[in-house]
Amino acid sequence: MQKKVDFLVIGSGIAGLSYALKVADHGTVCVVTKDLADETATKYAQGGIAAVMYSPDTYAKHITDTMNAGDELCNEEIVKITITESTERVKELIEWGTNFDKTDSGRFALGKEGGHSEHRVLHHKDSTGAEIIRALLRESRKHPNIELLENHFTIDILTQHHLGVGVSRHSKGIKCYGAYVLCPESGEVLTLLARNTLLATGGAGNVYTSTTNPEVATGDGIAMAYRAKATIENMEFVQFHPTSLYNPKEKPSFLITEALRGFGAVLKTVNGAEFMHKYDERKSLAPRDIVARAIDTEMKMSGSEYVFLDCTHLNKNDLIENFPTIYAKCLSIGIDISKEMIPVVPSAHYLTGGIKVNEFGMTSIENLYATGECASTGLHGANRLASNSLLESAVFSHRAALHAIDNLHREKPFMEDIPDWNAEGRVLNEEMILITQTAKELQMIMSNYVGIVRSDLRLKRALDRLEIIYRETEDLYNASIISVPICELRNMINVAFLIIKMAKQRKESRGLHYSIDYPEKAPMRMNSLK
Repeated sequence: MQKKVDFLVIGSGIAGLSYALKVADHGTVCVVTKDLADETATKYAQGGIAAVMYSPDTYAKHITDTMNAGDELCNEEIVKITITESTERVKELIEWGTNFDKTDSGRFALGKEGGHSEHRVLHHKDSTGAEIIRALLRESRKHPNIELLENHFTIDILTQHHLGVGVSRHSKGIKCYGAYVLCPESGEVLTLLARNTLLATGGAGNVYTSTTNPEVATGDGIAMAYRAKATIENMEFVQFHPTSLYNPKEKPSFLITEALRGFGAVLKTVNGAEFMHKYDERKSLAPRDIVARAIDTEMKMSGSEYVFLDCTHLNKNDLIENFPTIYAKCLSIGIDISKEMIPVVPSAHYLTGGIKVNEFGMTSIENLYATGECASTGLHGANRLASNSLLESAVFSHRAALHAIDNLHREKPFMEDIPDWNAEGRVLNEEMILITQTAKELQMIMSNYVGIVRSDLRLKRALDRLEIIYRETEDLYNASIISVPICELRNMINVAFLIIKMAKQRKESRGLHYSIDYPEKAPMRMNSLK
């Protein structure tokens, strides 16, 4: 079965929905999402969205903070674009119905997080992302040109490969014509043809054992783009959030927002001693990579499985008012954070690299855009500044929408000879144990060898073991009836390969990539596979 739309959006977070709302007045839009529309990483973003709103903050200060956090690898022009457009993008979110917290005087109640020199983080209590998604989904469901395909899985984007045309990774002129989309309930694969396609599929935290990402974050967009021969860059920079709730039975790991440290919470060892002063003069408000490595070091030195985040010295009423979700969550497992310290541990949180795009979200494949966590705009460099990710999504989805609308007006015809999905030879309906066990192996490999601290030997072992499960999984995929679990596993293996490969190429320690073999920085350079 084939379907035609002007704009195909894969992913329903802030990146996908803000783009959809902007292009919907110019053509038909189909938003494909693998779960319910609100089940995205955006929903779980607690802290907020960074933007310059009031004096004494300035664009120059926010730009400097972003550049400093990125450890000399940010694209300065992209940083300037993002920060100077921040105020307008936040205003649009408000116009769409997002409610940010305000003070009694009516001004926005701005938070301050690690790496920021001023209070500039707009928030809605400690559930900012959920509030943004609520507003965007409400607007999207009302728009007559937007169709939401929930519980549909995108298998691959459509390019010349599906026309039987040989295309090398270095070929020019690769074009995207849409995507193959699986309806798991019926088993039918839809050929969705589109004039413009946006990948807004989020991150890949589930390649690690412990992650704050929802279970849908399996790197699908990056893997699809890589298989289609798009340029991928800087995958070695995986951000581990320093403070997820230590509760081993729960997945995803519950995020304890950095805003809590901005509010005054302090990191302590299992023996109750402060330790961040040993690693950075900013103490508990140092950038995330520094805090995560410090916690990792303290855990290894003590042999403990967590450290503590202490809020007990803070005013209880203020604590509950500003962080009701965290307070309730901890209370549900027997921890009153006003009286007891919170056990926390670093968890895979944000992928700073991804599909390389320009200032309009354009990938190296014609008619294919990427925004949000799956994209690499150059904003974050080697390390993302807290609360810049929601901002990046809003800014570059806006810019991608402008370009895609203009692209649509060139009246390109749909590609008519794209074949439907070929299921020939796919007869195997294997036991799930083969998929689930391989996924666990992959996560253990990545967590043990490609985590916060790395080495040449660890990376070699990771790659050697990954090659085995890659071959096994490709054989299984090619023989199996198509399903979401086998596709997700395949995508996670692709993404893990890219992380390992680029980590091996970086012979230095910079930002989120730290190697015991190369503790010093080398001259600036970017890592990419084309």
